[in-house]
Amino acid sequence: MKKIYLYLFLSFNFLSSFAHEGMWIPLLLEQLNEKDMKNMGMRISADDIYSVNHSSLKDAVVLFGGGCSAAIVSDQGLLLTNHHCGYGSIQRQSSINHDYLTDGFWAQRLEEELPNPGITVTLLIRMEDVTQKVLEGVQPSFTEAKRAEITGKNMDRLEKEAENGTHYKARIKPFYYGNQYLLFITEVFSDIRLVGAPPSNIGKFGGDTDNWMWPRHTGDFSVFRIYAGKDNQPAEYSKENVPYTPKKHMPVSLKGVQEGDFTFVFGYPGSTQEYIPSFGVDMTANVENPPSIMLRRERLNIYETAMNQDKLVRLQYAAKDAGVANYWKKMIGETRGVNRLNAIAKKQQQEKEFITWANSTPELKVKYGKLIPAFEQVYKEITPLNLATDYVIEAGLGVEIIKYAYGFDKLVNLSKNEKTTQETLDKAIENYRNSAEGFFKNYSQDIDKKVFAKLLSMYYSGLDKNLQPSILDEANKKYHGDFNKWAEDVFNKSVFASKDKILVFLKSYKKSRVKKIENDPAFALAKGIYGYYLESLKPKTFGWEGTLDSLQRIYMQGLMEWQPKRLFYPDANSTLRVSYGKVEGYHPQDAVTYNWFSTLDGIMEKENPDIYDYKVEPKLKQLYQSKDFGDYADADGKMHVGFVASNHTTGGNSGSPVLNADGQLIGLNFDRCWEGTMSDLTYDPDQCRNITLDIRYCLFIIDKFAGDKRLIEEMTLVK
Repeated sequence: MKKIYLYLFLSFNFLSSFAHEGMWIPLLLEQLNEKDMKNMGMRISADDIYSVNHSSLKDAVVLFGGGCSAAIVSDQGLLLTNHHCGYGSIQRQSSINHDYLTDGFWAQRLEEELPNPGITVTLLIRMEDVTQKVLEGVQPSFTEAKRAEITGKNMDRLEKEAENGTHYKARIKPFYYGNQYLLFITEVFSDIRLVGAPPSNIGKFGGDTDNWMWPRHTGDFSVFRIYAGKDNQPAEYSKENVPYTPKKHMPVSLKGVQEGDFTFVFGYPGSTQEYIPSFGVDMTANVENPPSIMLRRERLNIYETAMNQDKLVRLQYAAKDAGVANYWKKMIGETRGVNRLNAIAKKQQQEKEFITWANSTPELKVKYGKLIPAFEQVYKEITPLNLATDYVIEAGLGVEIIKYAYGFDKLVNLSKNEKTTQETLDKAIENYRNSAEGFFKNYSQDIDKKVFAKLLSMYYSGLDKNLQPSILDEANKKYHGDFNKWAEDVFNKSVFASKDKILVFLKSYKKSRVKKIENDPAFALAKGIYGYYLESLKPKTFGWEGTLDSLQRIYMQGLMEWQPKRLFYPDANSTLRVSYGKVEGYHPQDAVTYNWFSTLDGIMEKENPDIYDYKVEPKLKQLYQSKDFGDYADADGKMHVGFVASNHTTGGNSGSPVLNADGQLIGLNFDRCWEGTMSDLTYDPDQCRNITLDIRYCLFIIDKFAGDKRLIEEMTLVK
């Protein structure tokens, strides 16, 4: 008994050092976090952050697109998010004649704001705990399949009931691996227009070299606007739509921040796995990440060589390169961080202590005694399957022609179905024509051919042959190991290799020509790779993932029972969360200390006209030299660019508003420091820092650099 008491004492004191860890549910802030937040300096209430009885800050933060966050900053639906969140939209609006990525874009009137088909903004109306309703009818004796069947039916029913008679969307999501369920009622807007974006030399300053790093000098913001129907409700794009009037917009602070100030991040973090066992951390960090890093690096080498030689290619591949590079660098930092922290050994120690507790009574032994060995066995089975799946995604579908060709599987199925009408077929063909225009606008056959040869060669040589699609071995034998020759053959013969070929093919397409698609070498390769995944890998992986989910749910329940006084936060799952901490620098390594803020001085120090990512805009240099910072300079006289704080963030938090103790906007979250990228798996309070764009630098660029004062005048500024 003394040993158990001693462990609990040490455990609670250990946990108390993680004051800044966690992504918390806004609905529960008053119960769980408000006291702690106020002790750290917050001056507003939990009700000011989340309320359904009156307007609150939750009404001014949105899910932007499918994976970013944004802040509403005016009573006319003006949005601020990251430049990298708007990057794809800016790139699609760009051309050689109107290169908004390179030159920036600033609408001077509402009429000049550009529509972005496919981009949505999701606004939370309310959330509700529906755990009891979802678990209604579930018995402890049920199998996992039976449990999933009942909870699935209950969720479908509850979602339909919530949506009935409204224009709202309803979605129930599990928390704590199915130990809790919350219902989210949302409003989705689809008329989102580009208002402004700085040149990439500001919005992406430092490029991939500085990505995930501190100190940072990137003006990572872009400006959009929500449009609605005249009834202020969501509406499809129309010239008759008007700017949306929100229930709440965020006041913008010009006061800046100081070291030690309380801050909180309000946004939509994507995914974390803080409670998985040691086997899962090891699989991610040391089995899956290394080959994915190598495959992405090879693709980046090919992209970047071509981009440096051709302006059009740079425009075509800018968004693709950024997307590949972002997670490539994150995985490197994640693996380094896990191993530096000795996180796997720490998890193993926790598991040993959990087993001791689980075996301390007959009742606990029945519930939890076999959990850790069961985890070990499942991870032994699923790890090679996940590795093989990573190769499908990173190597197979990393080749653009393979991914594009596989999209024609739907046309094959329609053509083979006797019930398919000519009208249905014609509509599908028209959709394929339209998609071809978009695909080939940003495509280089020469680049893709090199990627094809390199990645498929690595696929064949880097993975156990028993985990590969047979088409790779067949091609290796046919071409005697010459993957360049294979690439030449495929691209010469495939109708999917150029826009002209595919449009000619579609123009005369009839059902009887379906064999032409099936026999196409690119389509056959796509079917060989993706078919292997669907028929061999996915069914096995799906089965083991189901077992893992059930084990993780029971393990989560066990952890909570084992440590009843610990305040557990749920893993991120793309739902609205609050994380909070303080402005503070950090010590990444021996004899190195990073300050908590960066300034425009650092941009000038990094300037290198010979490197694309470090070119400085002439007007920005002029403003710097004349110290023409307007109302946006700090009290120290410098133009602050960014700052770091100890808020727990992850992917999806990009564009999240960062607020001060009074609930005023002080910045936009846009990154994490590299030393803390393992925070999706394990948290280190000494190294985990979120990187925030100082809102004053954002306003400075809009006002003094771009001269778009109408946007400044829309906002509510607090001096």
